[in-house]
Amino acid sequence: MAAALPHAAGPALALEVTGLRVTYGSTVAVDDVALDVRDGEIFGLLGPNGAGKTSALSAIEGLVAPDAGDITICGVDARAHALKAKAQMGVQLQTTSFHSDLTLLEIARLYAGLYGVSLTAQQIRDRLAEINLQTEASRRFRTLSGGQQQRFSLLIATLHDPPLVLLDEPTAGLDPQARRQLWDRIERFCKEGRSILLTTHSMEEAQAVCERVAIMDHGRVLTLDSPRGLIEAHRNDPRVREVAHGEITLEDVFIGLTGRELRD
Repeated sequence: MAAALPHAAGPALALEVTGLRVTYGSTVAVDDVALDVRDGEIFGLLGPNGAGKTSALSAIEGLVAPDAGDITICGVDARAHALKAKAQMGVQLQTTSFHSDLTLLEIARLYAGLYGVSLTAQQIRDRLAEINLQTEASRRFRTLSGGQQQRFSLLIATLHDPPLVLLDEPTAGLDPQARRQLWDRIERFCKEGRSILLTTHSMEEAQAVCERVAIMDHGRVLTLDSPRGLIEAHRNDPRVREVAHGEITLEDVFIGLTGRELRD
């Protein structure tokens, strides 16, 4: 009798979430969510307002204690070893509140110290040069444009070179030029070996930069695949065809599965 062939190893995972449940009193915000982010992958988490994206992200970041589920970050059990897991992550929130009167150099020095990273003033200036802010080192954070603030916030979130970066709507409110620059930065992270989990309301962004996306609503993951795979899988869904105008797009799939009604 021939010996059984060994199973091929699956892709290495920067993040694995299974059975995640988050509640606020009687409200279930996240209900049995499972997803994973592969090494070097940009993964998008999509959903209308109130779908549970931010609650899921908050549980992964360790800001909210989940009621159930497992979270593994770069092989570390995040619930059993919270500090070790957090050290593997860089987090950029949708709104970042640095001290507005500190200069970029002062903020970078402060956060480098908090991360336990030794950086000289010249090394910080070199990092600022990578995001075209080398001439702004002595400017106060509050004087920066929205795009500059977002680029700087992402720099601070990755000062300690984390393998996993979590981004909550990183391009919200940015003009097209600033948005494209941030996309380039995110894609460069992945070429350097980092993994990205981002939430976004922009279907254009999801299609442009994400290798896979999950669409959430009412606390659950409705579907998960590459943007092209989602379009192919749902192009004949009557709900999707009803909202489509011409060729089926990712936005048509999103609206078809989550509905037309406005969410506050």
